[in-house]
Amino acid sequence: MRLRVLGCSGGIGGELRTTSFLIDDDILIDGGTGLSELSLAEMMRIRHVFLTHTHLDHIACLPLMIDSLFPYIADPIVIHGQPATIETLKKNIFNWAVWPDFSGLPSPEKAVMQYQTHQPGEVIAVGSRKFEMIPVHHIVPTVGYRIDGGRGVMAFSGDTTTNDTLWDTLNSRDRLDVLVVEVAFTDAFRELSLLSRHYCPSLLAGDLKKLKHRPRIYLTHNKPGEETEIFEQCRRQVIDRELKRLTGGMVLEI
Repeated sequence: MRLRVLGCSGGIGGELRTTSFLIDDDILIDGGTGLSELSLAEMMRIRHVFLTHTHLDHIACLPLMIDSLFPYIADPIVIHGQPATIETLKKNIFNWAVWPDFSGLPSPEKAVMQYQTHQPGEVIAVGSRKFEMIPVHHIVPTVGYRIDGGRGVMAFSGDTTTNDTLWDTLNSRDRLDVLVVEVAFTDAFRELSLLSRHYCPSLLAGDLKKLKHRPRIYLTHNKPGEETEIFEQCRRQVIDRELKRLTGGMVLEI
């Protein structure tokens, strides 16, 4: 299984792009501004999009991708999410006021986009890859994913602050090779982290003590300009783990 980081920043500016990951060449996790890194030919290979939640930095380019691909889509692109996520897309994005409702175009019978709802805890198989939806603790309904590619297993926290559901689920499974986990703010903004339900280094350090596995850990979703300080604060507080910074353009073989 191959993970290509299209975008992993908590904001934009210069070369920074927001969250979007490409699994192999046919599956997206989230559709933030990083999605714009793909060529039209690369986007045409995408068949599934797994969403963590509906905040703009995770869906901003999804409507634009569907629009760009409209003339070329023979089989519908499937948008996966929990019911609250799909309902928000229908009500607030693909509603004809903000963007066309591609779930009914060019006709309801031959729509270029389909919604598929899942409940947290459900495992969705796409070929040989299995996506397990894990509820986490964010300001809107949000999930992370555990992805079993057959030869390796990764997990992505989505946006979250201190919780037990992610760690309990990962601990109950027999393998974890790579963990991609968000750390949005420095510890100077610990109260804001709690209010907006994100991690800062001290909160993440406390939760990583719950994890029984010993994966390679990649830190993502840093606020622009704070990346170095966030990473150094994490390194000082998480001394028994292998930490790395996730950056745009990185490719991980799992």
